[in-house]
Amino acid sequence: MKKNSQKCPQALLINSGKAFALQRVIFTWFDDHGRHAIPWKLKADGCRPASGEIIGAYGVWIAEIMLQQTQLKTVLPYWHKWMDVFPGLIELASADEQTVLLLWQGLGYYSRARRIHKASKILLDLIGAKESGDPNAWPRDLDTWMALPGIGRTTAGSIISSAFDLPEAILDGNVQRLLARLFACNSEPKKNLSDLWTLIEQLLDHERPRDFNQAIMDLGAKICIPKNPLCSKCPLRRHCFAYASGQQKMLPMKDVKKKLPFHVIGIGVVVNESGQVLIAQRLAEGLLGGLWEFPGGKQEEGEVIELTISRELKEELDIDVEVDEKLVSFEHAYSHMKLRFEVFLCRHIDGEPKPLSSQKVKWVTLSALSEYPFPAANARMIASLRDHLNYDKKARAEYFQDI
Repeated sequence: MKKNSQKCPQALLINSGKAFALQRVIFTWFDDHGRHAIPWKLKADGCRPASGEIIGAYGVWIAEIMLQQTQLKTVLPYWHKWMDVFPGLIELASADEQTVLLLWQGLGYYSRARRIHKASKILLDLIGAKESGDPNAWPRDLDTWMALPGIGRTTAGSIISSAFDLPEAILDGNVQRLLARLFACNSEPKKNLSDLWTLIEQLLDHERPRDFNQAIMDLGAKICIPKNPLCSKCPLRRHCFAYASGQQKMLPMKDVKKKLPFHVIGIGVVVNESGQVLIAQRLAEGLLGGLWEFPGGKQEEGEVIELTISRELKEELDIDVEVDEKLVSFEHAYSHMKLRFEVFLCRHIDGEPKPLSSQKVKWVTLSALSEYPFPAANARMIASLRDHLNYDKKARAEYFQDI
């Protein structure tokens, strides 16, 4: 840490004695209140590993990528399903991308799935097929892990400490928030990462790094929560400079969030004379790359939504459609924008669909839609389509007969 830094002034008081005292307090709380049943941090027999004992890095790695920007309770069922389908590195590396994306469907941030798939091939080449099932054969250094797609310092540190119980620190959002309060850091964490890394490295217990990292994450997730921290239950309360000065609800400092741009998106669920619907696969790069969707696009200023849909489908697919009745309208937020989807049934009039702005286009039956990975918003459209037709064969036949 820079000696003249004033971003975390109380951190200058840390020494080995202070670090040891904080570690003891953290472990006492963790032993009674920590999350000890996280499946990828247990041995194959379901027991907690002893100090220094190795567990498989494969399951830890998959979980850590899933946990990026996603809560533990959401990840758990996805991780179990993933491990059933891809129990090891060989199965994952040999799978096709569409199968991987389909299994990831619903977790969001789909670039994570593509990076896992790409990293699996690199790891398989590095470790070798015969050794991939041996926990001792997996890499244990930060540089090797951080060279893989989608892995930064915190993710690499968590994999190494969890799988091998080696002293690598982590600095996820929970830990950043806890440190900012504990040491009354007066700047936004993302602008002060160097100081925070210095702090957590000083605090890390080298005898029990696996447990320490889990303990401090648990404190951040369960006690030192973003709003209204549970200070009365916090074991670090008497050590916390933010609590002592009454700043626990004001820290960590945050920049004023910019208002997210808002757009209206017209979507056409196009049906042909055979009762099939038209879907398009997004380009591999960019947001939601490789996923399938119903075609459409952004409404222009002053444009009626029906015209938006017919125009977009002509520009994207070179087809003519008749925009029919509305299926559903709803809003959906991404990290960088908010959208309102206006979804209409459309009748295919003329033109052979061409992937002018996508990888592929396909006519598929309603029942086959579940075989393709869709973004969460499109999944809601599918549900509305099925509800609209009510799974009633007679109703579907009457609708499709009119085409």
